[in-house]
Amino acid sequence: MSCEADEWMSPRKRFLSAVLGGRVDRPAAGSATSVATVEQMEQTGCFFPEAHYIPEKIAGLASAAYEIIGFDCIMPYFSVWLEAAALGCLVNWGDKYRMADGVSREGLGVTDPSQFRVPEDFLYKPTTSALLEAIEILRGRYPNVAIVGKTMGPWTLCLHILGVKRTLIWSKIRRELLKEWIKLLKEVSIEFAKAQVKAGADAICWPDHATGDLVSAETYREFLLEVHREAVRRVGAPLILHICGDTVDRLPYIRETGFDCFHFDSKCGDPLKVRVIAGDKISLMGNINNPKTLLYGKPEDVMMEAKHALEAGVNIVGPECAIPTRVANENLKAIVKAAKQFKTR
Repeated sequence: MSCEADEWMSPRKRFLSAVLGGRVDRPAAGSATSVATVEQMEQTGCFFPEAHYIPEKIAGLASAAYEIIGFDCIMPYFSVWLEAAALGCLVNWGDKYRMADGVSREGLGVTDPSQFRVPEDFLYKPTTSALLEAIEILRGRYPNVAIVGKTMGPWTLCLHILGVKRTLIWSKIRRELLKEWIKLLKEVSIEFAKAQVKAGADAICWPDHATGDLVSAETYREFLLEVHREAVRRVGAPLILHICGDTVDRLPYIRETGFDCFHFDSKCGDPLKVRVIAGDKISLMGNINNPKTLLYGKPEDVMMEAKHALEAGVNIVGPECAIPTRVANENLKAIVKAAKQFKTR
């Protein structure tokens, strides 16, 4: 088994090499989604809701992923609502026990894309500019740790702007209109991603919640496959796709997008099955269960699940998605311990 003395890569180099499918001294540990916990907030003095929109608070809480947990990456975007807020959605920013959420289930109430304008100062709105400043702060403080930005994909933005119900109905009966919205909102996703790269992000997480719980694999192919290929061409940095839920049926499409890495859910089942379907075209991140293993399990349970993921060929071991804030830090540290003990083949 490997130990720290055998490590010859910096966390930044290890994480990026793993994202790109390259050689590593040992498996990377980390996440492209939130790993903020109540314990981390108490230890850093950076709490929700301020850590959603005040740059120093964002950076302070995000740094705990490396400083306290030992992950190879820092990801400072803890919700899915920064862009939506900048576009006009009302957001309840929660507290240390509750994640941020939209106030309205109907979105902005707008249906005609020709009547919707992305603000020219979108990148300078309070929420978006706060994240960009936080990334700059983190880049300066942690030159040897991977900084991961995050931009919501256009499907997720449609869920926010149009509402979940309308988006899903339109995907069946008003497809061309929904495609117009996706075409409009993909520019928000791409430009925000590019701005984060300019601010110092090494890689970008691209959550696009076209989950198997909501839509079919063919819906993913029709509405998002080419959009995702375009994002890969235009962003100019390693891209990590995140989709919640069971996505096994659309993985054959996802592996053809050009995304460098896929952050996948425990609902996909055995990670070995996911590795076989993904082949060597895309790296894998995840897929430790949140609601059972991380929230209520013991460190040894987490280590067992992490070891199974690593043996299956997962490149970056970590939580399946944004974790509940009540997850114990010790359970997150167990992921790092498993990665350090795993013998790289």
